[in-house]
Amino acid sequence: MAKDVKKYSGTGRRKTSVARVTLTPGTGKITVNGRDVNEYLPYEVLVMDLCQPLELTGTREIFDVDAKVSGGGFSGQTGAIRLGITRALLQYDSTTPVDSENSFRKKLKKAGFITRDSRKKERKKPGLKKARRAPQFSKR
Repeated sequence: MAKDVKKYSGTGRRKTSVARVTLTPGTGKITVNGRDVNEYLPYEVLVMDLCQPLELTGTREIFDVDAKVSGGGFSGQTGAIRLGITRALLQYDSTTPVDSENSFRKKLKKAGFITRDSRKKERKKPGLKKARRAPQFSKR
């Protein structure tokens, strides 16, 4: 029988994207929807953004990240995965002995990764072309 491996999970949301992230002890492999992260995301900047919580806490090579993400575009999905990774890391940190000086929460909070980015697309209003764009004004 296989040895019971400890898994840490977190859910992240951004714009209209939702990500379910699972961290398992491993070598630092990141998969998004069953594909390699570099294959899934079109820009290297998004991959760097996604890995920030792991880099900050020094756990990049300790965990394998498996993310299932749906909705939105690449930017929103990246933000959702990042929040999911952060929440999973906080779950992992709560199981380790308490050392307030080196706690993940303190580092992640200072970097602003714990807070969910609540900005969403503003709804379109009647009589306007977009949310705030008015039709062109004509004097005559």
